[in-house]
Amino acid sequence: MSKFNLLFIFTDEQRADTMAAYGNPRIEMPNLNRLASESAIFDQAYVTQPVCTPSRSSIMTGLYPHTNGCIENNRPLPPGVPCLPEMLAEGDYVTGYHGKWHLGDEIFPQHGFDEWRGIDDGYVKYYSPGRDREARSSYHHFLVEQGFRPADGTAFHRHEVARMPEEFSKPAFLAREASHFIRRNKNRPFILFVNFFEPHMPFFGPRDDQYDPDEIPLPESFDILPTKEQPLKTRLFHRAHYEKGNHGLPLKTEADWRRVIANYWGLCSLVDTHVGTILDTLDECGLREDTIVVYTSDHGDMMGSHRLLAKCVMFEEAARVPLLVRLPEQRAPRRIWGPVSQIDLVPTLLDLMGQPIPDHVEGKSLKPVLEGTGDAKLEESVVIEWNGPNNGFGDVLGKVSIHESMLGLAKQEQIERATTDPVRSVITPEGWKLNCSPLGEHELYNLKDDPLETRNLAIEPEQRSRMKELAARIRRWQEKTGDEVDLPI
Repeated sequence: MSKFNLLFIFTDEQRADTMAAYGNPRIEMPNLNRLASESAIFDQAYVTQPVCTPSRSSIMTGLYPHTNGCIENNRPLPPGVPCLPEMLAEGDYVTGYHGKWHLGDEIFPQHGFDEWRGIDDGYVKYYSPGRDREARSSYHHFLVEQGFRPADGTAFHRHEVARMPEEFSKPAFLAREASHFIRRNKNRPFILFVNFFEPHMPFFGPRDDQYDPDEIPLPESFDILPTKEQPLKTRLFHRAHYEKGNHGLPLKTEADWRRVIANYWGLCSLVDTHVGTILDTLDECGLREDTIVVYTSDHGDMMGSHRLLAKCVMFEEAARVPLLVRLPEQRAPRRIWGPVSQIDLVPTLLDLMGQPIPDHVEGKSLKPVLEGTGDAKLEESVVIEWNGPNNGFGDVLGKVSIHESMLGLAKQEQIERATTDPVRSVITPEGWKLNCSPLGEHELYNLKDDPLETRNLAIEPEQRSRMKELAARIRRWQEKTGDEVDLPI
């Protein structure tokens, strides 16, 4: 075969330590464990921004969110910003995108993909002018063919389909569609992206009984709550979770948290089963030696760490994700140590497929690292950005109880700024992490000595010179990428 295929599988909201390869053998993930045993395992992989649309924009384009314009959820990726398939010579590959997109015009083929299988009809209000707002996703039509009808008579809600029997779930649907795509195109070079919505909220599904909540360990930092040395946004976030819960699931007691975590684990195992179907199809079609396989996620989830939930903060649990890359003919695992950014995915994959890397992409190719022998260590710093909106609170900040609970902490104006201002973070190969805030709410962590990020060293005078040096690394990145956020260090 003259060209390698690409099978790119990613999830939504899966933190790194949900897999045995990242230190958690408790979750049943036989298929992903098998994939990891044959892949390069990036030990410390980071998203470009820990929330859906911005992160996905970087995965698809090789550009940071502030460059491609997708700085917040539901900000459409501009038509003139190319995704990976649009960077290839026309006709070289048949291309497919299956699953959640979240980069605008959700259910309509675009950005160089020939075949499109949408799974979510909840983004109608964000469609571009001229799009048919009565059109429905492939998954919607599948459910109707199976005899289901949406409760509201128009479209299936996320909560509604999360309660479907597994055979009619989104993961099962995507596994079938992806397998059909692979079989149809086994004699042609192909690129297939498959994005599973799970384990994203709502945190319930057909595997809620797979794990006993009483046997679920709470995160090591569960009782290490945000303190006044950490940003006001983080403290507000903690309080909001306590008061509001999540999608009908309370978050007040240890038992509440164990229930949510058990459900989350069940969703991870659900995805694993159906990833296995896709990988088995690849093998059945004799394409194992001809296909690059990538597995990752668009961001993590706090899932009880510091008694927080979801993403939208710069903690490791929200910003670090699994990243596996299996090359054709690879049979053994390799561990890649040190920080790496998903900004490098597009140039790396183009390079591996023998395609030229456009000058405009902001990442670099990791092909030499992937094709090397033995374990490897990356020696460059990684920068993560946060661009203000999508603070994770929804309508919670409008609740009087939240405001009353924060009296004495901040005035209304301070709360609004704290939850919308941008942040820039740098993680170094030496294990330092600086979160730099225009409000001056800086955080400095030594990840080697304090991997749970419990001690903010930014308040210590003896760390000022280190913070200046780390801030200088961020500024060099800003100059290189055209980022204009003003940093006060």
